[in-house]
Amino acid sequence: MDEMKSLIDENKDRFLEELCEILRIPSVSADNAFDDDVRKCAERIAEFLKTAGADNVEVSETGGHPIVFGEKIVNETAPTILVYGHYDVQPADPIELWDSPAFEPVIKPTEIHPEGAIFARGACDDKGQMFMHVKAFELMMTTGDLPCNVKFMIEGEEEVGSANLQSWVQQNADKIKADVILISDTGIIANNCPSITTGLRGLSYLEVEVNGPNRDLHSGLYGGAVPNPINVLCDMIASLKDDNEHITIPGFYEDVDELSQAERDEMAKAPFSKEAFCKSIGIKDTLGETGYSTPERASIRPTLDVNGIWGGYIGEGAKTVIPAKAFAKISMRLVPNQDSDTITRLFQEHFESIAPPSVSVVVKPHHGGEAAVTPIDSPAYMAASKAMEDTFGIKPIPNRSGGSIPIVAMFEKELGIKTVLMGFGLDSDAIHSPNEHYGVFNYLKGIETIPLFYKYYAELK
Repeated sequence: MDEMKSLIDENKDRFLEELCEILRIPSVSADNAFDDDVRKCAERIAEFLKTAGADNVEVSETGGHPIVFGEKIVNETAPTILVYGHYDVQPADPIELWDSPAFEPVIKPTEIHPEGAIFARGACDDKGQMFMHVKAFELMMTTGDLPCNVKFMIEGEEEVGSANLQSWVQQNADKIKADVILISDTGIIANNCPSITTGLRGLSYLEVEVNGPNRDLHSGLYGGAVPNPINVLCDMIASLKDDNEHITIPGFYEDVDELSQAERDEMAKAPFSKEAFCKSIGIKDTLGETGYSTPERASIRPTLDVNGIWGGYIGEGAKTVIPAKAFAKISMRLVPNQDSDTITRLFQEHFESIAPPSVSVVVKPHHGGEAAVTPIDSPAYMAASKAMEDTFGIKPIPNRSGGSIPIVAMFEKELGIKTVLMGFGLDSDAIHSPNEHYGVFNYLKGIETIPLFYKYYAELK
């Protein structure tokens, strides 16, 4: 352990600069204008894997952006860890809200990261966390202490739903055969309170369209006499929740996995300050489903949120029109036992049924995924727990996340193996938002901890 920490200290500047190198590549998977950059990023990561000592490295083609694969088989009888990560990132918009350019990394101190944080799109989600594994692997190869076989599967479409990943996994099931999957695309409660994510919510993501008149109309000549699609859409969305923030779609809660009071009491042991939570995001109070705490609402309960809404005239000045159409993007986070296809169907049926006869609606499903729960008594979880306890000096808390990584359930279905979610980010790292960042402490702590996971997993397995 001392040798590993010494090597990290010696290579700290290089590790940071190499991460900044891939952060400079705008690998935005959602925008075709960045397709060349996405591929460039994949190819550069493949080069880093080769340099670190991986064998059979390839930039593997899919129906979309490529998957980077590499492996190191040290002993056929040793356990095999499959490392998953993604190199694609969210768009930088709104660009004007960044304090520094999104693809020009800057390292500077913050209140939470006095030792410095790396500001750039993808710094935490997921380039910084993915790259920790490459650097940890490099160090294990340097010391000659790689106790497990390792395979890397790093994709470029996570931020757009991983549309081609399942078919690639099916086609390459033998090549990526492993005993456990290790992912760092989650976070910890705080730098002095480590945690391991043991549950993820599922997702159903849709777009809705409300159609009214056959063209935009003058609001003076037609106002009050014809349907305004924006008004109708707002009314329809408002009706999807009641006064208790309970979702009103018939059958929505039918399969929800209700946690016991004992489980909820265990969750409540994790430190949480409502005042600090509100202050961190600039709100005066929280809002959510009656009968549940803020951490529970954000992890073990399903949700429905409008992610975007538009229609009509939004340019400078005034244009008094009744728009012909209105649109919204809506996501629902789901909990264990809820099926994303079922929830998508229930939403569509309900949304169509509540539309007034003066308009027509179109519901367009985009993508979804299932919730996942990982056991805390498995060798892999215990290895992660022991590794983090060694490096943080305190035993990590099992913690359910409100986010979704749909591929976790898919991996279990296709490969028959569980996933360990050992992430090092913080909720305050502003992923998907302007000024996304990742603490230097967290990045280096991940590189320090990952080799210990290999060590303990080999022993426990």
